[in-house]
Amino acid sequence: MDVPLSPLGEMEAIEAGSYLSKYHLQHVASSPLSRAKFGARQLLARQPLIDDEGSSANNNNDSNDIHIFEGFRELDRGAWCGLTLDEIGLDKMARFDACDETVTPGDGGESYPTLKTRVLAARDELLEMTDAGRASAVVSHLQVTRAVLSDALGMDAKEMAGLKIATASVTCVDYSGDGKEAVVRFQSFKPECGLEESKDGAN
Repeated sequence: MDVPLSPLGEMEAIEAGSYLSKYHLQHVASSPLSRAKFGARQLLARQPLIDDEGSSANNNNDSNDIHIFEGFRELDRGAWCGLTLDEIGLDKMARFDACDETVTPGDGGESYPTLKTRVLAARDELLEMTDAGRASAVVSHLQVTRAVLSDALGMDAKEMAGLKIATASVTCVDYSGDGKEAVVRFQSFKPECGLEESKDGAN
C-alpha cells in the first residue's frame, strides 16, 4: 500500500535530509513507494552539487537523481493490509513476529525471512555501487531498516520485530570492503528539531 507521508512526516523527512547534508553521499537509494521517494529527494537536494565536469573530488554525490530499488519496498502484508492489530489477532501477530510461516498472510504477503532476503540482496547491490571509503544512504521503511540492522547486529529474523526504530530516524552501518563485516555506528537516531512526537503503530 503506497500511503503518502502526513504533513508531519514530510517535515521529519526534510529535517532528516538536512541532518544528513553533513555526510557527502555517493548514492541516495530509495524504496519505490512515494513516501520514501519524497524523503530521498529531500536528502539528495541537500547534498553538495557536482560541478559542471561531474567532478567528485570533494566527495559530492555521483548522481543527479535517486536510485530506486524494488528490494527496499516495505514488507508486503498481503491480505492483512489495512487491518488493525485487533482484526488480525494478537496471537496470530505474535506467531508472525516469531516467523511462523503458517500464518503468513495471503494475497502476496511476506514473512520476515522473505523480506530480509530481498532487502539484503538490494543492500549488497548498493554496496557494489559504493566505492570503498564512500557512503551511500537508503531511504526506506521500518521493516526494511529492521532487516538491515538485524543482519548487522547478528540477529535472527525472529528477533526483528523487537527492534525499535523511530520514524524518520537515521541508522548508520559501516561495512568492510567485501561487505561481510558490519559495525553499527548508531541506530534510530532522530535529530532534535522541535517537531511534535510522531507515532508509528508498527513499533
